[in-house]
Amino acid sequence: MSDATPRSIPAGRVAGVDYGRRRIGVAICDAERIICSPLCVHQTIGDREADAAFFRHLAAAEQIVGFVVGLPIHSDGTDSAMSVEVERFGGWLGRITGLPIAFHDERYSSREAAGLLAGVGLTRGRKKARADAVAAQVVLQSWLESQTPNERPQALEG
Repeated sequence: MSDATPRSIPAGRVAGVDYGRRRIGVAICDAERIICSPLCVHQTIGDREADAAFFRHLAAAEQIVGFVVGLPIHSDGTDSAMSVEVERFGGWLGRITGLPIAFHDERYSSREAAGLLAGVGLTRGRKKARADAVAAQVVLQSWLESQTPNERPQALEG
């Protein structure tokens, strides 16, 4: 599993990404990395320039300092067939935004997202539309929780 970060992600807002060929779920956290929220689902249409414009705009508008991309691995920890595609996507995302990328195990994130959406009173269609962003939130929250205290930004004293 490629959980190693080529460059560490500095203090500030981070976006979580749940990659899919048709839909990409996005979640963000606050600059203190305390609260994660689902943000949106980006519909891909096979136009890499449109996708690049979306992610560049997202990074600038939300003041993102890095991305955490969910890496689909098997339950035994080995890479899945989709892992290579996701790693390629993460490399592309880093190149087009100039921001650091971390990969994080996304096992069971879709199942957890479905559980989180189960009791919220949305129609099946609305749940499906939000599920990818909630899965991105689950990945981002898990990554944040996995960071050691010295990897987390320090609160400002004053």
